[in-house]
Order: sequence, then C-alpha cells, then structure tokens
Amino acid sequence: MAQAILADTFPPEKRGLAFSVYGVTAVVAPSIGPTLGGWITDNYTWRWIFLMNLPVGLLALFLVIKYVDDPPFLRRLTLKESKVDYIGFGFLAIGIAFLQIVLDKGQEDDWFGSHFIVTLSVISIICLVFLVIWELRVKEPILDIRLFRNLNFATASVMMFMVGAASFSTTVLMPQFLQSLLGYTAQSAGMVLSAAAIILLIELPLVGQLAGRIQARYLMAFGWAVLTIAMFFSTRRIDLEISFASATWLRIAQYVPIGFIFIPATMVAYLGLPQEKSNAVAGLVNFVRNMGSSVGTSAVTTILARRAQVHQVMLASHTSLYDQSFRDSAMALTDRLGQSSVGHPDSQALSRLYESMRNQASTLSYIDTFWMLGIAAAIMFFLTFLLRKNNPRGPRGQVLAH
Repeated sequence: MAQAILADTFPPEKRGLAFSVYGVTAVVAPSIGPTLGGWITDNYTWRWIFLMNLPVGLLALFLVIKYVDDPPFLRRLTLKESKVDYIGFGFLAIGIAFLQIVLDKGQEDDWFGSHFIVTLSVISIICLVFLVIWELRVKEPILDIRLFRNLNFATASVMMFMVGAASFSTTVLMPQFLQSLLGYTAQSAGMVLSAAAIILLIELPLVGQLAGRIQARYLMAFGWAVLTIAMFFSTRRIDLEISFASATWLRIAQYVPIGFIFIPATMVAYLGLPQEKSNAVAGLVNFVRNMGSSVGTSAVTTILARRAQVHQVMLASHTSLYDQSFRDSAMALTDRLGQSSVGHPDSQALSRLYESMRNQASTLSYIDTFWMLGIAAAIMFFLTFLLRKNNPRGPRGQVLAH
C-alpha cells in the first residue's frame, strides 16, 4: 500500500526518487536489523526484539490516520458496497501459510522424508492451483493474476523475487558464517552488515535520481552484473581466516548492487498498466519479493547443510592413518598437546583435527552457495534485456519500441 501511494502521488520523473526513499525501509532495514537485534539479545533479552515494535506500531498508526488519504480517482466504498474475494483469500491464506511452514521446517524435518512436510506441501499446492484458477474467473480478485500477461510486470516480478532471495539469503549467510565458524557475537556479526546499510542510505537517493534520467533496464543490468561479480568474488574471499574488515567490505560488495535493481524493478512493474491497478501491482510485487526472501533463506539453509555433508565425506577420505599427511599432522599435534595438557593427547589431537575438518567442510559449503547465487544473478542479468525500453521522463506507462 505504501508503494501504491507513492506511485499515485509522484509524477514519473520523480517516482524513482520516491521509490528510493521507500527502498531505504525495504532494503536497508534488513541490514540494520541484525545489528540492533544482536545488541538487544546480547545486552538484554530476545523478548525486547518484539516489545520494541509496540511504540513504533502505535506511531505508525497515528501517522496513517492523520496523513494518509485515498487518491481522488479512487471512490470510497462502504463495507456493504465492497466485494471481498473471500474464496480467493481463503485459498491464498491456507496455501501461503502452509508453504511458509514447509520452507521453515523442511530442512529440519528432512523435507519430503517427513509425512508432515509432504502433507503440507500437497495441501499448499492444491490451494495455490485453485487460487490461480479462481482468480482468473472472478471479476474482483484478491490477486490480479492477469497482470502477469504484461511482460514488463512479469519480468519485474521475477527480478523482485530474486532481489528478495539474494538480499535476505546473504543477510543470513554472513552472520551465520561469522558466528558459527569464527566465533563472532550476534552484535559483532551484525556490525558487519550495518556498513553496507549506511552506504545504501547514500546510494538509494542517487539511484532514484538516475532512474529519472536513465532507462530502468540499463540500471538493472548494471546492478545484476555487479552482484554477479560480487558473488563470484565472495567464493574467493570466504575462508576461516577472513578479518572483520574483509568481511565488511565483502558484505558491501554483495549488498550495494541491490539498490540498482530494487528501484528500477519497482518502476518497471508499473509500465503500461492503468493507474487504477497501482494497488494490485504494489501488492503482487511486494508479495513475490517476500516469497523470494522465504524461498531464498530456506534454499541456502538446505544447500549449506547438504553441501557440508558432501564435503565432509570428501575430506574424510583423507583422514585415514594410512594417509601420510594426516598421520604426520596427528602426530605433531599429539606431541604439542602432550607437552601442555593432561589426559589423552592422542584422542584430543584426533578430536581437534575432526573439528577442523568439519569447519573446512562448512566453509566449502558457503563457497558453493555463493557460486549458486552468482549463477542466479548472471541469469537475471540476461533476463533484464527482455524488458521494453522506457522513457524515464515520459508520462506514466510510456514504453518505447525496441
């Protein structure tokens, strides 16, 4: 709704700047959140993460009541006059709720090896299929599926899905890597993310200005190209000896390109569509972005677990006492532990080598994940050129021939 209000309020030449301010909340906030949440968790209790939303919510409620009005072209309807698509809402609520549970619990319950996950997946698929069929038949759908017939809107939706997947999955990956393998606290890991958020605060208004002068697809192509390079660069820099500064710069490289994609993709979604469709466009675009966040987070969590198992099996083949290098390492570590500790130095040495192997296997799984994210970003780069040319200074919905 906030996005639809901006689209109705600002003319096309200023819409990019308006969306850039909106982008601060959608793109920067997830980076600030882990830092603030980590500080609250480390110094107080995790319950305050939820309690602090109360005053913010009350302030937002006051501001909406006082300042937000419907646009002139939108006729106000009474509750009796309005027609709510209750059937579509029911299919949507059940289908998405069950899908979210599947994404959240899938890896924990071994995905389709669990009858619980299989049952929820089947129900979710059935509800979503019936949702599409029903929404194509009803006159006032809760989700206007017909919008996907517009190539710009469909492509922009795919882009926003990947924006959600890329931004949130990397927001999960970096703190998890730093905390689980390098021993960072929640607050320290969050600080790595915050630097990128600060840069985005400066970047997004500049991108908003550029969006009023340069075709959206060129800005998006640049963003996807830089993101692809950043992901592949991450595969070369992620290791168990990475410093705080290097991790911070790596996060900046991963997150800054998102600004060049988020704002133009939001603008492109409205091209060629009538103004009365603004609410439907905004709802679907943000819906697919949120689903991308859920799918992306679930996907990288699964990839990390599965690839870590694969790498551990591969590395374990070199941990036999018949392997000369492993035997030498075990004997050297046993000698050092025997001089400085009591107990069974040989068992301690094997235990530490096993822990080192697990950490290295986990690190390799993070590298694999960044490889896959880089490939996905590269595909989005080529998909960008399916978009039609737009006139940044033209009236709403104006597109240019190829």
